[in-house]
Amino acid sequence: MSVPTPEKRIADFEKMAYGMFIHWGMYSQLGMGEWVKAIPGMPDEEYDKLKDTFTGKDFDAEKIVLLAKRSGMKYITLTTRHHDGFSLYDTKELGDYNSLHSPAKRDFIKEFTDACHKHGIAPFLYHTTLDWHNKDFDNDFDAYLEYLRRSVEILCTGYGKIGGFWFDGNWSKRDADWKLDDLYGTIRKYQPEAMIINNTGLSARGETGHPEIDSVTFEQGLPEPINREGMKKYVSGEMCFTLNDHWAYGKNDYNYKTPAELIKTLCKCRKAGANLLLNIGPEGDGGIPVIMEGILSVIGRWIEQTKGVIYEGKPCGISGIWEDFGLKTEDGRVYLFVFDLPIVGNESVTVNNAKVGPRAFTGVKGQVKAVKWLDNGRELPFAQNEEAGLLSFLPTGYQYGANMVVRVAEVQF
Repeated sequence: MSVPTPEKRIADFEKMAYGMFIHWGMYSQLGMGEWVKAIPGMPDEEYDKLKDTFTGKDFDAEKIVLLAKRSGMKYITLTTRHHDGFSLYDTKELGDYNSLHSPAKRDFIKEFTDACHKHGIAPFLYHTTLDWHNKDFDNDFDAYLEYLRRSVEILCTGYGKIGGFWFDGNWSKRDADWKLDDLYGTIRKYQPEAMIINNTGLSARGETGHPEIDSVTFEQGLPEPINREGMKKYVSGEMCFTLNDHWAYGKNDYNYKTPAELIKTLCKCRKAGANLLLNIGPEGDGGIPVIMEGILSVIGRWIEQTKGVIYEGKPCGISGIWEDFGLKTEDGRVYLFVFDLPIVGNESVTVNNAKVGPRAFTGVKGQVKAVKWLDNGRELPFAQNEEAGLLSFLPTGYQYGANMVVRVAEVQF
């Protein structure tokens, strides 16, 4: 069976490789995550008071966009409206449950999209399909769906070119008719080059759906390679992942993932041919916690040192032992990703000092001329069985003072 050719927007999306997810809204003021209205649960009249204190005084779209760019991210997905129904944009005649009718009096989505366009970052817009505020969601679903479609139409027509729309909530009514032809048709009418993504949730990772869907989602779980043989349309994959255990700001959530874990996660996403959408949760006033800035900056330095091969490299059937793997670029260059090399040094100071053994790979096609570390150009001894597609090389360990977590070698043919 043949594999379909990706449409340009999907091919471009795959080359972005790494994006920033932002969950921020009036719920962020409580520092208890984005589901605080439902978990542990708050009455409408109590929750709605948060609108009266929402200022967003520290939300700086340009600063956020520059952080993403400095961290190696090519796109940003921002919550325009989450499940609580409060919007960060001007919903016009649809109602006043939005940031322009709060003390902030700002259209944060306009500020965000303007900053993205200015600095060459693709703006993606998250939009809930589940709504705890709009009573029509339970009482008159057809009326609600028109409200949802009109909400998306406003975003399609008032904010310049949009890189994609990221929906979330259809899992709340799995058997309902969501009238997706109308919703997605609105996007194709006004933003034909935008990606359409609809999150299938924790229980249905990687599932495809409507024909207009451009990427499947893997929420909080490593992606599986997509078997596209016989598909009518090429779809991409994307893993969305939190820095700690919550999407929105959790003031008492200290369970942050390490830069090393996140670097490995990014590499494993690319091994499967998927993007990584890594989430941050700004504080109630919109400022970015320092720890989040620091973690992202470390990952950005790693991407820079590895010459950005995560963007152009695609799976090519090269596999190594343990977690090692290979990627290949469109111009034929091959890169090997090597995990967990030891630091080599004096045993009195070096933790887990160990000898460095050879790393072997299968699926390598062509006569190899050299294997070199990408970061410093050092050539490494290798042996090859070209007929069997086997390549083994002897990597060097990290010198004391360095540990790149995953090191990349270039294979020259």
